[in-house]
Amino acid sequence: MSPQPLGKVSIEEVISEDPALVRLIYQYLAWAAFWLVAASAVGLVLSLKLNDSDFLNSPFTVFGRLRPVHTNTLFWGWTSLAMVGLCLFVVPRTSRTPLYSLKLARISLWLWNTAVLAGWVALALGVNNGDQEYREYVWPIQLLFVAGMLIQLYNFLRTIERRQIQEIYISNWYIVAAMIWTSTLVTVAYLPWYQHGLAQTNIQGYYMHQGVGMWFTPVVLGLTYYFLPRFLNRPIYSYSLGVLAFWTQLAFYTLIGAHHFIFSAIPWWIQTTAIVFSVGMMVPVWAGTGNFLLTMRGKWRTIGRSYSVPFILAGVICYGVASSQGTVEAFRTTNILWHLTNFTVGHSHFTMYGFVAFLIWGGVYGLLPRLTGREPSILAVGVHFWFALIGMTIMVVALSIGGTVQGLAWLHLQPFIDSVVALGPYWLWRSVGGSLMFLGHVVFAYNLYRMRPAPGQKSEGVQA
Repeated sequence: MSPQPLGKVSIEEVISEDPALVRLIYQYLAWAAFWLVAASAVGLVLSLKLNDSDFLNSPFTVFGRLRPVHTNTLFWGWTSLAMVGLCLFVVPRTSRTPLYSLKLARISLWLWNTAVLAGWVALALGVNNGDQEYREYVWPIQLLFVAGMLIQLYNFLRTIERRQIQEIYISNWYIVAAMIWTSTLVTVAYLPWYQHGLAQTNIQGYYMHQGVGMWFTPVVLGLTYYFLPRFLNRPIYSYSLGVLAFWTQLAFYTLIGAHHFIFSAIPWWIQTTAIVFSVGMMVPVWAGTGNFLLTMRGKWRTIGRSYSVPFILAGVICYGVASSQGTVEAFRTTNILWHLTNFTVGHSHFTMYGFVAFLIWGGVYGLLPRLTGREPSILAVGVHFWFALIGMTIMVVALSIGGTVQGLAWLHLQPFIDSVVALGPYWLWRSVGGSLMFLGHVVFAYNLYRMRPAPGQKSEGVQA
């Protein structure tokens, strides 16, 4: 008899967990999936508008309004809710104690949903924080998000404080630190009195890069430090590499935002510092990537029998490759060609989608069946994986080539409209890739529905 796939669990393998917590985790993930489908539908519309500027032409659907709706909903709706939903399991489980407060977690969920909904409406109406990428929410809306984060941070700190083991597991280092760092980051980004002229530009570079490096990156890495050993049934390769990656992430990432403004009026030494620290980022990136890949070493047959670990493997590879690409882009010799082109757009999808989203999906597919006893369709999981992976690859390759063509046209001082015309075929392929990605998201939402908790379910089984 062939072995059961690792990601396919039987009732005997269901984790014993408080049914109320299971339902709450599912609510986080369900809302995250809703925002994912909604925001990626907007992203697909945006890609189509690049091919036909008159597509869905109205004041509420112009590119300048829809683009921040797309990015902010994905950041604060899909990604943040999905990550924290998984954290609700990992933090108490690694502390060997119940979550401090389900009520506080529910309050955070609704504060975040309110912020995302209000942000969607405000941005569609043209109410925004100005031309400041990823911080287009006006401050009262962003304040709702920060309030939810601080409540959840308190919830996790009290949970860890009551832990039944002496050590603080490394996942909790990453998760709690990310919440502290991000709360600080948003405070710095929204205080108004020192943001004038170049100071605002500096803060913008600090904010938009720190949002990725001090929120999304540490949380998904912290989750992976739990899920990967759990799903492979073996310890992480090196705890020391994890600690090295943690501290060097903090040391190097905080000063790389200015590499988005090379050759600008920002002081030359600040630009150089950002480039040097971007090179330093190779330490945490490859300490983490190597740690995960070495944990998988010798488990390739297990990966082939799983429908969760392939997502994690793809996410880990994208983490290493896309982050290395970011370092290469920071140099002046490459920045002059690629910056402000579609190459950067491809890079951002490579990181936030290939790295962050795939690691989240790996955690969801591995955890939910163990919590609910309900499994997704194996075929549908495969469709989701390949649509997402192939779609992302098409998009990233098309935008990388198109961005290079665009940059070369600018360097050769060709009329700007020539670079726009030259991008036409690559924008078409972007739409093809985006369509596959969107369809993959719809399939993911269906799979999530298949894994929903049964009404009145009482979990029974072994501990994780």
